[in-house]
Amino acid sequence: MPVFSLDPEQTDWCAELRTLAVERLRPLAEKGEPGRVNRPLIAALGELGLLARLFGETDGERAGRGAGALELCLLRESLAQGCTEAETALALQGLGACPVARAGTGRQRARWLPEVSAGRAVAAFALSEPGAGSDAAALALRAEPDGGGWLLTGEKRWISNAPEADFYTVFARTGEGEGARGITAFLVPAGRPGLTGSAIEMLAPHAIGSLVFDAVPVTREDLLGEEGHGFRVAMETLNLFRPSVGAFAVGMARAALDATLEHTARRGAFGGRLKDLQAVAHQVAEMATRTEAARLLVYAAAEAYDTGAPDVPRRSAMAKLFATETAQFVVDTAVQLHGARALQRGHPLEHLYREVRAPRIYEGATEVQRTIIAKELYRERRAELGRTEPERTAPGPLEPAPAVPGPADPRPAAPGPADPERTEPDA
Repeated sequence: MPVFSLDPEQTDWCAELRTLAVERLRPLAEKGEPGRVNRPLIAALGELGLLARLFGETDGERAGRGAGALELCLLRESLAQGCTEAETALALQGLGACPVARAGTGRQRARWLPEVSAGRAVAAFALSEPGAGSDAAALALRAEPDGGGWLLTGEKRWISNAPEADFYTVFARTGEGEGARGITAFLVPAGRPGLTGSAIEMLAPHAIGSLVFDAVPVTREDLLGEEGHGFRVAMETLNLFRPSVGAFAVGMARAALDATLEHTARRGAFGGRLKDLQAVAHQVAEMATRTEAARLLVYAAAEAYDTGAPDVPRRSAMAKLFATETAQFVVDTAVQLHGARALQRGHPLEHLYREVRAPRIYEGATEVQRTIIAKELYRERRAELGRTEPERTAPGPLEPAPAVPGPADPRPAAPGPADPERTEPDA
C-alpha cells in the first residue's frame, strides 16, 4: 500500500496553480456566459501551458505522453480550489482529446493536439446516450456501412462542450455484438453534414448538450484505434481521469473548508466567536479530517495508476466514491455554518453548492463505485485462495472492462467501469 506525501516541488507548483486560478483565471470565468463554452478561459489555460501538460509533445513518437494520473490530480485539485470553471475547462479538454493522443493516427494528432494544447480548439467526449448512462456498453448510436466508411445515426446526450466543440470523440456501434463488442471510436469534426445539437440547461451552468446524428458520414481516416475496439479507447481515457474526479471534489472541499475557517474565526455569536462554540468546532474538525482522508485516497489511487499496480480499479473507485461524498458533506456543512448569506446568488458557497452535486453521478455514480469495490474485493479474495475466475466473453454492465495501453502511452492501462451518465462536466 503506497504511503504518500508531496515533495516540495509539487507543493510549490500546487500553490502557484491556486494563485493563477484566483488571479488570472477566475476573472475570465466570471465574464463567461453561463451554459456556454468560455473560449477566452480555455485560451488562457493554453497560454499558461496547462493544457500542454495533459498531452506532452504534440507530434513525433512521443506524442500523447503527457500528464500521469497524479499530475492530473494535482492540476485539477489546485485549480478547483481557486476556480471551478477553469478546472472544468481543463478537464474537458483532456477528456475529449485524450483518445486522440492515445489512439489517434499521426495525422489526427498533428491536426488537433497542437490546437487543443494552445486553447484554440475545443474538444468533447461523446459517449453517453439517452439510454446508455451507467451501462455505457449499451450505447445504440449506429454506424451503418456506406461504401468505404459509415453513416452515424442516433443521439448523444449529456455531452460536455456540446454543441459548441470543434470536434467530438464519438463512440458508435459498428458490429452486431452485444455489450462492449462492436463499438468503434471516431473523431468527428464539427460541421459534418447531418450533425446538429442543442444546449441543455443544468443546475451548474456549464456547457452541456445533446447531439443528433442524421446519417453523418465518417471514413476510416476518422477511426480512433481499431474498428470494434472503441470501448477500450473509452475505458483507457476514463481510467486515467477517474481518480482526478476525486481530486476535483477535494479541491472544492478545501475551498469550502477555507471559507468556513475564515468565517467562523471572525463571526461573532453569543458573546464570542463561532469557532469557540464546541458544536461548530467539532463540525470544522470533521470537515478537515474527511477532506484530508479523501485527498490521500485520491493521491494513492493516482500513484497506483501511474505505477501499474494491480488494484487500480478498487483504489480508483474508493477514491472517487469517498472524495465526492466528502465534498458534498463539507460544502453542505459550510453552507450551514455560514447561514443564509451562503444561499445568496453570487456567494462562493452558493456556487460550490451547485457545482458539488454532479461529481457523485458522472464518471461512475456512487452506487456504481460501491459495486466495483465489492466485486474487486471478492475477486482479490478468490485470487488469494488460488481460485480462478470463470472466463467471460464480455464485461457485464458494471464490471471493469479489459484495457490495453494505447500506442503512444508508456503506462499500462488499468481496467475501469463503464462510463456512467455524465450530467455535468468535471472532467
